[in-house]
Amino acid sequence: MVYLTLFVSSLISATLFPLGSEALLLYNLNKGYSALWLVVWATLGNTLGAVVNYILGYQGEKFLEQKKLIDKDKFIKFTKLFKKYGGYSLLLSWLPLVGDFFTLAAGVARYSFINFFWLVLVAKLGRYIFVISGFYFIKF
Repeated sequence: MVYLTLFVSSLISATLFPLGSEALLLYNLNKGYSALWLVVWATLGNTLGAVVNYILGYQGEKFLEQKKLIDKDKFIKFTKLFKKYGGYSLLLSWLPLVGDFFTLAAGVARYSFINFFWLVLVAKLGRYIFVISGFYFIKF
C-alpha cells in the first residue's frame, strides 16, 4: 500500500496540481522501505503524470484553436521552436511548477512522444535518485 500511495502522490504531483511527492518518499525511506522500490514507483508515477500533461497539451491545442484563442502563425513558430530546442527543456521536467509547463508545452507542440517519454523518464529518475542520495548523505 505504501508504494501505491507514493505512486499516486507522484502521479498527481507531476500534473498541474501543486503537490510534492518528495516528502512522502523520504518519510517512507526513513521508515525502512526499500529505496529501490520507492524510486521505481515514484519515477513511474511522476513520469505518467507528465504523460497526462502531454496529453492535455496535445488535446488542448485543438480546443484553443477552435475558440480562436491562439494565432495559427505564432503557434506554428512555437511548434518549430519547441521541436528544435524543446527536448532539452524536458530534462528540467523534474523542476516544481516549471517542469509541468514544459511537459504541457511538449504536447501542445506535438513533440515526439517517444523522445518526450525517455527524456522525462531520465529527468524524473535522476531527481529521485538525487533526493535519496541526499537522504543517505545527510544521515551519515
